[in-house]
Amino acid sequence: MPHDITVGQLIHQLQTLDPGLPAYFAINPDWPYAHRIGQMVQITGPDGAVYIAENGQEGVPPPAVRNQLNWGKV
Repeated sequence: MPHDITVGQLIHQLQTLDPGLPAYFAINPDWPYAHRIGQMVQITGPDGAVYIAENGQEGVPPPAVRNQLNWGKV
């Protein structure tokens, strides 16, 4: 089930992490790759949202990441 996250919630979660670490998206447990984060765009109006673009693949996340995301046994 999809879950929307607000910019404020994202900032709050990121503030608990080491700011010097690289950040990636982990996408699709059936095709598990880490993706670099690209440009961010804010759309205003009734359908306002922030979109974060993908900026290429970085490789497969390590087993520890896939396990913590509950992407099955690795």
